[in-house]
Amino acid sequence: MASGIKGIEKLISARKLLETSLEKSRALCLSLEKAGPRLDEINQRVPSLHAAVRPIWAQKEALDAVGGHINRAVVPAAAVLKVFDAIHGLEKSLSDPQSDLPGYLSVLKRLEEALKFLGENCGMAIQWLDDIVEYLEDYKVADNGYILNLKNALKYLRELQSNEEKGWLDGGLLEAALDRLENEFRRLLTENSVPLPMSSSSSLGEQACLAPSPLPFPVIQKLQAILGRLIANNRLDKCISIYVEVRSSNVRASLQALNLDYLEISVSEFNDVQSIEGYIAQWSKHLEFAVKHLFEAEYVLCNDVFERTGLDVWRDCFAKIAAQAGILAFLQFGKTVTESKKDPVKLVKLLDIFASLNKLRPDFNRLFGGTACTEIQNITRELIRRVIEGAAEIFWELLNQVVLQRQSPPPPDGNIPGLVSFITGYCNRLLGDDYKPILTQVLAIERSWKHEKFQERLLFDEILNLIKATELNLETWSKGYEDAVLSYLFLMNNHWHLYKHLKGTKLGSLLGDSWLKEHEQYKEYYSAIYLRESWGKLPALLSREGLILFSGGRATARDLVKKRLKGFNEAFDDMYKKQSNWVVVEKDLRERTCQLIMQAVVPVYRSFMQNYGPLIEQDASASKYAKYTAQSLEKMLNSLFQPKPVKYGSFRVRQPSQKFSNGGAADQYRTSPTTSVT
Repeated sequence: MASGIKGIEKLISARKLLETSLEKSRALCLSLEKAGPRLDEINQRVPSLHAAVRPIWAQKEALDAVGGHINRAVVPAAAVLKVFDAIHGLEKSLSDPQSDLPGYLSVLKRLEEALKFLGENCGMAIQWLDDIVEYLEDYKVADNGYILNLKNALKYLRELQSNEEKGWLDGGLLEAALDRLENEFRRLLTENSVPLPMSSSSSLGEQACLAPSPLPFPVIQKLQAILGRLIANNRLDKCISIYVEVRSSNVRASLQALNLDYLEISVSEFNDVQSIEGYIAQWSKHLEFAVKHLFEAEYVLCNDVFERTGLDVWRDCFAKIAAQAGILAFLQFGKTVTESKKDPVKLVKLLDIFASLNKLRPDFNRLFGGTACTEIQNITRELIRRVIEGAAEIFWELLNQVVLQRQSPPPPDGNIPGLVSFITGYCNRLLGDDYKPILTQVLAIERSWKHEKFQERLLFDEILNLIKATELNLETWSKGYEDAVLSYLFLMNNHWHLYKHLKGTKLGSLLGDSWLKEHEQYKEYYSAIYLRESWGKLPALLSREGLILFSGGRATARDLVKKRLKGFNEAFDDMYKKQSNWVVVEKDLRERTCQLIMQAVVPVYRSFMQNYGPLIEQDASASKYAKYTAQSLEKMLNSLFQPKPVKYGSFRVRQPSQKFSNGGAADQYRTSPTTSVT
């Protein structure tokens, strides 16, 4: 019993011991769990602690020298940092350049100076810091990780320094400030560049007098100040690009008001010679206006704006403005004219172009004479060469064209051939005060290129040859009529035309009074022959032979009257029908010819009807023989020879010269007989 009790007590004691052991195990486990993170933290701090105490392991001499190295590097580095802070402080001081341009430029200049200091000293600071890193690495004063971080930082600094021009050192502040300044440069130009107001009711000369100054002087001063800063930062090319863009656009806007669509006409469209005349007149006025006023103003303005830069760039700038604004289009138009078909009328138009260019030659030489305008110079020289050679070719070829016209048939109505009226007006104009000096100059230049001499007499001789050839044409054409009467009318027409239209003219003076008098006499001669061989034969048909005192009786007399009236009517009707298609274009000659015909016919007819008309009045067929009254005859005869508003197609050159394409002069001569050179 007692032994059983002792056994139970031992079991209870063992259980308590086990419980106590378990509690201690739990406490120990909890302590171990709490110690784990602390051990991890200690483990993580060991490398840094190791690095911290590493210098203690370095040699004493290395530790003593490192302080001096650090001090020498820290001083310039601190100065760089101070300037860098100052740069970013300037960012707040950059005002709006539009509201305070002087203040903006002042801050910008300080920013440039600060960046210059930063750029110059940053390299030195990096070099000192680089020396420290090398020292630390060589003498193992710092661990490898620390040195690697320092090397990476220095590498980044070097990249910043090498890309300074990109604005990385200041975070792009300078570039942004310069961009704003460029925008202000563009704004000032754009807002103050106003196209010249054009009015269709006023002339170009009046408009030029009203043209304002291209830019106000205060604006020019601002542009110059902006240029100074932008040029200092290598932005001249961008400034020129902006300036050329704005100013050339402004000139184009002024020119657009002049309606210059004709400058784009193609060669094929220009082959209508008559259309060229109005276009060239406009071209001359518009080119003079553009050169003397628009481009002249741009030339002066370029010099004013860029003169203080100290760089000879303003001529290049002006050359670009002129080219982009439209001067090349004017020159191309002239070239298009020279490339169109070679027509005699084109000669005076080429002379007009030459006169315009020659008049503007001093302006061209002054405005476009520099090396910057080489393209404009070359195109202008080529245009002048084409104009001179084209004009000379047409002039010297014209005689051949007149000769070729001789093969053509004469006008079917006896009118004045287009060739005759054209040549007289053409030569008169070439000898006039407007064109003779120009033509003489053109021919002299063309001969000088061939190393030949030119004398004014050559011009006169060629014109005289043209007139002689025209006279020979008239003689040849007159022989081409089957009806001799029409030939007489044709010669009367043309001799009077030559006399009337050349008397008192330059060409008439060159030909001489005797020549003019000769043609006047020829007119009278052929007028008399024409009348005699046509209408002058009618009075004989109303002969009174056999009718005097009714010698054969009234019945016989009546039959004779009928017979003679019938013969007269048939001859009159036939002659009137034929000649009603004939033309006398000169009014004075037409009226005079009609009057002579009436004087030859009407009085004889009136007298015959008064004396013998009563014999047939009671006859049932009286109206068949008494078809006309004296008044109706006068009316009919007065209606003869009226000009017809038609063009003649009979003057086609059968063997055209190769120098005149598409018919050349022949096309011009197929015009109305009143054709003239205007």
